Amino acid sequence: MFYGWRLVAGLFVILAFSSGLGFYNHAVFIQALADSDRYSITAASSAVSVFFLVSGVAGLGIAPLLDRYDVRLIVVSGAVLAAIGLHWIGQITALWELYAVYALFGLGFSASGLLPATTLISRWFVVHRARALSIASTGLSVGGMIITPFSAYWVSAFGLPQAASFQAVLYLLGVVPIALWLLRSSPTELQLMPDGGAWQARPSAPVGVSFDKAIRDPFFLWLNLAYSFVMLSQVGGIAHQYGLITERVDPDSVSLMMMVLPLASVFGRLAGGFLLERVPMLGFTAVMMFLQAAALVLLGLAQSAVLICLGLALLGVTVGNLLMLQPLIIAERYGLLSYSRLFSWANLASVAGVAAGPGVLGWLVGVHLSYEIPFLVAGGFGALAGTVFLLCLKLPAAAKGTSLIGG
Repeated sequence: MFYGWRLVAGLFVILAFSSGLGFYNHAVFIQALADSDRYSITAASSAVSVFFLVSGVAGLGIAPLLDRYDVRLIVVSGAVLAAIGLHWIGQITALWELYAVYALFGLGFSASGLLPATTLISRWFVVHRARALSIASTGLSVGGMIITPFSAYWVSAFGLPQAASFQAVLYLLGVVPIALWLLRSSPTELQLMPDGGAWQARPSAPVGVSFDKAIRDPFFLWLNLAYSFVMLSQVGGIAHQYGLITERVDPDSVSLMMMVLPLASVFGRLAGGFLLERVPMLGFTAVMMFLQAAALVLLGLAQSAVLICLGLALLGVTVGNLLMLQPLIIAERYGLLSYSRLFSWANLASVAGVAAGPGVLGWLVGVHLSYEIPFLVAGGFGALAGTVFLLCLKLPAAAKGTSLIGG
């Protein structure tokens, strides 16, 4: 079996722990910090925004490191920093400490999460890139489905300090051994070629659009603007799903309903990975953006458990696909020559929305004292994202045939 698939399995596990204890776990921490009376829900939501903002900015520095150093060093270092930040979330009392700890957590998350994972998938796969990324990134949803509900239980049963410390240890155990065992920076380290092709003693240099040309391409700018709105609505909704569920559903059903979104994300992403080998990627992306907007509007209006589950399931399907579509679009359009740098900038644009989402919705919850208006606003941003993306599809492609260079 091609070693790349073992690497995919390793990334699946790493992303499961980093997302289950990082990305999806914020919904639990926001509520726990607010319930502790140490912080308001607005302050806790703003700290999550700091987490995502720092993770995006840090990616600009991490991207060139991925081209220079062994990926295992970067991922392991990130896991250590993330674990330290995660531990201290349960110990802090001052507002500045909250922001500082979340900043450290965000730095570690960036180095041990999606940026190194998508970079590795792009290096190891070409023909089966969509399928490989769909499988690896399914770990994101599995982490939210399995680990985050346990996190909610641990916080409820043992309190935030003890739960956060335990989760810090779990982050290390879930990421570090797998990274050291299975991750490799490129197939050439093992005298392999992407997709398991025949070994070439002198592999050709990476092919793609130069960074300077790609970064000025109007399509790149509009794509990332659309994704900033996508992530604002998406992450805002994810961060406050726990609060919405607890407001409208019987307490005994909360933990079970917290599994709906990540479970739908698993099946949606796997189906999307195979479907993308048969349907146009850009059209599929547009459909996912508008479906996300509809899901958020439904959640804003739904009062019954059945409709809330339906809204969470639809949102999960779009989350599963939209997270993997951005790196796939960038790799397909611009090649591998400057992929890690381009994706780090694209990720920063997305993180602007990610960072704003929890804070914007948290502020709206504080103003309206309910989740209806916040989720309707999130749906509006989702529709705006789809509209911007449709406009970007009308832009001419970069001179793909002539701008591809080999190094």
